[in-house]
Amino acid sequence: MAKKLLLGDEAIALGAIHAGLSGVYAYPGTPSTEITEFIQGNAIARERGLHSRWSTNEKTAMEAALGMSFMGKRALVCMKHVGLNVCADPFVNSGMTGVNGGVVVLVADDPSMHSSQDEQDSRFYGKFALIPTFEPSNQQEAYDMMEVAYAYSERIKLPVLMRVTTRMAHSRAVVEVKDEPSKENALNYDAIAANWVLLPANARKRNDFVTAQQAQLEEDAVSSQYNKYIEGTDKKLGILASGIGYNYVMECFPTQCPYTILKVSQYPLPKQLVRRLMDECQEVLIVEEGQPFIEDMVRGVGDLKNIHGKLDGTLPRTGELNPDIVKKALGMESGECFDPCADVAPRPPALCQGCGHRDVYTALNEVLKEFNNPRVFGDIGCYTLGFLPPFRAIHSCVDMGASITMAKGAADAGQWPAVAIIGDSTFTHSGMTGLLDAINENADITVIISDNLTTGMTGGQDSAGTNKFEAICRGLGLSDEHLKVVVPLPKNMPEITQIIRDEINYHGTSVIIPRRECMQTLQRHLKQKKAAEKK
Repeated sequence: MAKKLLLGDEAIALGAIHAGLSGVYAYPGTPSTEITEFIQGNAIARERGLHSRWSTNEKTAMEAALGMSFMGKRALVCMKHVGLNVCADPFVNSGMTGVNGGVVVLVADDPSMHSSQDEQDSRFYGKFALIPTFEPSNQQEAYDMMEVAYAYSERIKLPVLMRVTTRMAHSRAVVEVKDEPSKENALNYDAIAANWVLLPANARKRNDFVTAQQAQLEEDAVSSQYNKYIEGTDKKLGILASGIGYNYVMECFPTQCPYTILKVSQYPLPKQLVRRLMDECQEVLIVEEGQPFIEDMVRGVGDLKNIHGKLDGTLPRTGELNPDIVKKALGMESGECFDPCADVAPRPPALCQGCGHRDVYTALNEVLKEFNNPRVFGDIGCYTLGFLPPFRAIHSCVDMGASITMAKGAADAGQWPAVAIIGDSTFTHSGMTGLLDAINENADITVIISDNLTTGMTGGQDSAGTNKFEAICRGLGLSDEHLKVVVPLPKNMPEITQIIRDEINYHGTSVIIPRRECMQTLQRHLKQKKAAEKK
């Protein structure tokens, strides 16, 4: 077997390719983006012609993956945790339809909210949807689990949720990989239509079947190679550690842990092993990254006084764990911590110099000085930094696509002016339906689609709607009279400010599209052009 130094995301991607993957479906979102990018650049994936183009959003990704599964092939769906909210409808229903070819839904959670709105724990979705969940504890497991997960998915005829966190996704380790990848599944027509057509009569039968299947899934978790009961010599304490939490525990004991450890990396929770740990140990510490998912369930199994974790304050309820935090919970002394110099000034994130979003906010702020109590509803993207100095230009940012619908709701309440600002990729992801609502009612809002010709915040991936926005807006019913395109440059400021002013004063739905390429992708494209010219 060959050895490679891989990010957790890369280990997952390579594991999927080597397991006989036929297609990955994803929308870029940190910390999951590198999985699809790795597959896009992988020689085996290119040679086999594996599908790897970005989807418009997570819902379309999940549905396309189900279509590939319907035809008997293996599919991977990738997203960050909040993306699972977007595809919740097809994800939950995939537990009812089941699968033909194996499906792995990879979700990367972001504890400590490095680049996210919340600390959502995706394990709750697996339990809710009656779908088994895998949670690797290191990069080697992440690679190995992919083949196991696909085989398991096809055996039990259910998708598998695989949950990782930021540190797993973005840290590197040496991984042993197979010399030869598995072949792709052949196309087949084995999918049973009655399972996939969720009419109530069909769905009720499937619901009974999948519910009855849960007992077997728990038995599988008890015997899983990834759930390990490791006997210790000191029975005063037992440790239940899941996913990367197990890694943190083991870092506290470089030689050998004296306590009994129950490692959990496959769900449903193996209650039989939990009861054994509770019976054999006087107290139990539960170490899990994210919310107290396991701890909540374990508290229904044993004596509450003997269970420690996030709910009793032994471990912090919010933020990421690390070995030092775990050491403190175990009553051990932690090592020396990095102490940043007090003289170093904080450097908050900022829009790139020369970014077109800067010119958009400069023009918008200039015009809005002329109005009483204007409100600007922002969205998810690098332009969310318009909330910070020097612009302080937006008043909200809730979720993908919320800018337009919130502006419409505010206008319905009587707010004027109500302005929405949304990026090009976010608009095609979740903004189009909100704009259709606004156009249908001719809501008194001004929508700015700030188009930098890419998905800028996650590194410059292709944007689904590039060069199509005017056509989309017209197709939704917007009149040409109130569809304006501008180039956000300082020299064009008089034109831009006048257009913004005119469209705000128009009491109906209007769209302004400032269009200029992202500085990051522009520099990349210029370098590529120079390199090509040298050849």
